[in-house]
Amino acid sequence: MRSKILTLAAAAVMLTACGENWLDVPSKTSVLEADYYNSAERLYTGVVAAYDPLQWFDYFGQYNALNMVSDIMADDVFCGGSSEGDQPVLVKTHFYTLTPNDVPNQVWTVAYSGINRANIVLAKAGGIEMDPALKNRYVAECMILKAFYWNVLWHFWGNIPYYDENLTADESYSAEQIQANEVYANVIKIIEDAIAMNALPMKVNAGEEGRVTTAMAYMLYTEMVMYQNDQSRYSTALNYMKEIINSGKYSLVGDYGKIFLEEGEWNSESIFEINYESEGGVRDWGWANGTGGTVYPVLIGVPGGTDVYQDGWGFEPVRVATYDMFEAGDARRDATIFDFRDKIDWSTARWQATGLFLNKYIARKGGNHGYVASDNLNYGNNQRVYRYSETLLNAAELSVRLNQDGQAYLDQVRSRAGLASVSCTLDNVLNERHLEFVGEGKRYWDLIRTGNAASVLTASSHEYRSNNWTESKKYWPIPQSEIDRSITPLTQNPY
Repeated sequence: MRSKILTLAAAAVMLTACGENWLDVPSKTSVLEADYYNSAERLYTGVVAAYDPLQWFDYFGQYNALNMVSDIMADDVFCGGSSEGDQPVLVKTHFYTLTPNDVPNQVWTVAYSGINRANIVLAKAGGIEMDPALKNRYVAECMILKAFYWNVLWHFWGNIPYYDENLTADESYSAEQIQANEVYANVIKIIEDAIAMNALPMKVNAGEEGRVTTAMAYMLYTEMVMYQNDQSRYSTALNYMKEIINSGKYSLVGDYGKIFLEEGEWNSESIFEINYESEGGVRDWGWANGTGGTVYPVLIGVPGGTDVYQDGWGFEPVRVATYDMFEAGDARRDATIFDFRDKIDWSTARWQATGLFLNKYIARKGGNHGYVASDNLNYGNNQRVYRYSETLLNAAELSVRLNQDGQAYLDQVRSRAGLASVSCTLDNVLNERHLEFVGEGKRYWDLIRTGNAASVLTASSHEYRSNNWTESKKYWPIPQSEIDRSITPLTQNPY
């Protein structure tokens, strides 16, 4: 069952409209906001609205699924599509040739929309008389959502305009840009404050799937701490991972291949997913933020289709080297990658085609059952954000870094894959992350945080790139449109 966080989203959109460009568009609902938020029920609609932008990352005028735009910068997949001229912003992302005028700027727009919506709830909650525990839960949820959106901006842009309360006309709807380290310090404090409220369940009840939990907050905290290489917080992060593990609320799914099927949504190892629903899906090309499904599965689907898979557009083909890196007997290989090499028509194959497709999210026939509007925009594949296997691998890695024994954590992940134990060294844990999370948007950030991006992401080791990854490519260029609109001067990132 999907959470009400999805099914009430369409109504919530109308209550908290946000302009395409947050820097200079004043709120059109200031009077409505002042009058509207006067009860627990109405505050809840604001909470729903804060969740809503999570569903827009896959398509909001651009194809920007977070896992895809992360992975096409790494070494497991290519960009693909019909030609090099198909979706040029994605091609430039893949080739490290982004410019301020050609950048996935809708990631910026969606993330700031989410921050604004979360801030509305945080600003209005104090004045509403309601059950204190319920209010605290709503507040904690929106604090974590706000931190999640900031985390997206921090990863991709680093040095960004930052604000704790929504901007006003007196501020010209413009915020001061701060450096990435300052963003980290501010956002990790938001997460810590939300956790300290002790207002979130470790796992939600049936029917609430999709809402923020303590486990999700712990995973977000640990992701940021590890990406920042913040050794001062490693011990706390490890304790959080152990708390999830010891809670008994989560466990590995026995069959890795079922995790990404429709029947595998919100399974025993799902800590956080972004909900998509095909049934009744009204999302359409003219209404990208309509409630419903996702376009991502058809974007990466098999051109021409098969008896099982729907016709797709051939983006994000998997490299042969990725298929070959799995050792014999690893159950994850075929669950992760669909091998169509012996049947593909190479004379009509798409650009960068390998005959290998990302099986985890590929469009399956019937995967958009019950859609109302666009068939392509309403696939019901939830985006898996945090899984329990990552909890175990985080615990293993942090244990190694803190000179503790993490062997049991690593062994659980390998045993589920059908593999024998290997010693719990840092290299082995990082290799296991590589195998476990192909196509889930983790690899690129792991290469950066471990200092391996420059040596791995080279033109000489890639079939198509002519540019090496360098430190200057760590952050995307800030969209030129935002620099032009901002009253407060913004310093462009190197590119």
